[in-house]
This record gives sequence, C-alpha cells and structure tokens, in this order.
Amino acid sequence: MPAAPDHFPAGAPCWADLSSSDPGRAREFYAGLLGWDAVDLGREYGHYFHFLRNGSVVAGLMQNSQETGFPDFWTVYLSSDDARATADSATAAGGQVLLGPGMAVDQGSVAVLGDPTGGTVGVWQPETHRGFARIDEPSAPVWYELMTNDYAAALDFYRTVFGWETEVLSDTEDFRYTTLQSEDRPVAGVMDAAAELPGGIPSHWEIYFGHADIGAAAEQAEQLGGSVLRLPEDSDYGRLVQLADPTGAAFWLMAATEA
Repeated sequence: MPAAPDHFPAGAPCWADLSSSDPGRAREFYAGLLGWDAVDLGREYGHYFHFLRNGSVVAGLMQNSQETGFPDFWTVYLSSDDARATADSATAAGGQVLLGPGMAVDQGSVAVLGDPTGGTVGVWQPETHRGFARIDEPSAPVWYELMTNDYAAALDFYRTVFGWETEVLSDTEDFRYTTLQSEDRPVAGVMDAAAELPGGIPSHWEIYFGHADIGAAAEQAEQLGGSVLRLPEDSDYGRLVQLADPTGAAFWLMAATEA
C-alpha cells in the first residue's frame, strides 16, 4: 500500500482536516464509511483529533465553533518550508492571511490563507507531524482540487506563492483544467468552475478519498446520516460520488483499489 513521502515537496497537498460542529457524530460517520479510528491528542492540542486507518494517520478533526458562523468544511493544506514566508508572499500576491502563522504546539507551523478568488487553503510547515501517513489507497486521500471562479487569477496566485509547476490538461470553453506537477506527477488540480458554481458559492478546495465500491459507499453514507450531493458517475479517472457528512461537510469518494 502506498505510504506518503517522508517529506512532502513544497506546494504539494500534505494534510486535510475537518472542522465539524459535532465531532462526535463526525467520528461515528467516518468510522462507518471509511473505517477510520479517531485519537484525541489531548487538552494541550485543543482536543484536536487524528483520524487513523489501520493505525496510520490520514486526516484531522477539530471543533467548528458556532461563533465562526461558517458551515462545516474540509480544509486542504499545502506544504511549506517556511509558513511565515508563505503567508507574507500570499499577502503580496493579493491574498489574505486568515489565521496564523503560528505553532501548533510541537506538530508544526500552520496558517490559513484566502486566495484572491475567494478560496481558502491551509499551509503546513511540519515539525513532529509530517502530514498524511497514507495516500492513494482506499480510505486515504487520493486527490485535491480547487474549484475556482477566476481560473487565471488562481493559477497566478498559487504559482507565485507556492512555486507551483503546472501542466494544462484541457483548455476548452467546456473544460478548462490545470494540474499541479510535483516530482513529475500530478498531485492536485485547478478547475475553471465559473460556469458551474452557483451564485453565492465562492471558489473552494475539494478533497477526494479512495473507496473500493462507490455505489455501496453512497448507500452507506445515507444510512449513516449523510447525503449524496452528486450521484455516482464514471469519469476518465474512475468512478466518483460527492457526499456530505451528517452536518453538511462535503467531500468526494473516488474508486481506488488496494495496491
């Protein structure tokens, strides 16, 4: 099975966490759907949880306070060798620093940025916590995608701030898509979603987890109190379904098999 690298290259997705208004219910849902265990890191860490699959950390979980006014959501984090320098670069490139940068105890340095198109993305500079321990397999992260309403501005921002090397996958009016290339392989995508995003929905990052049976997963998600946002569909990259957990946090499942 694919282990994550010991060190994620700068700019590559390296972590994701769920901000949930009901962490207990979230733990039950993802345990049932993806087989995740959850470990509370304790008071010192603000009772942040690590989601584990077969003992390997695959995501995080924290309380979404009602005071934020934000719905529950998944955040994708990009790796940085210097979170403060990345935050400074983001500001200079027209973005915003929404949180940090600051130390997450001994785990690493964290920041949350707003890109110029309205997307929110995390920054992670690892110390004792490198990020994902497993990727590209069932019940682990397999893909990350920015749905943006300003494609050109988004690409300019991420290239400038994170040093992205990109490759155009498609450039037609119907489908405009660019991938982030890291160590000669695609690791994330940027989609021109200006025609797709409903009014009032800003640019945003989406995360995909692997699953061996997409149809069964969709049924199970509903049984566990979640919902199907987009019905299972076939794509050039495998079968997909978009789901929401019981408190509304959206994510995707993508067909994946054991290596």
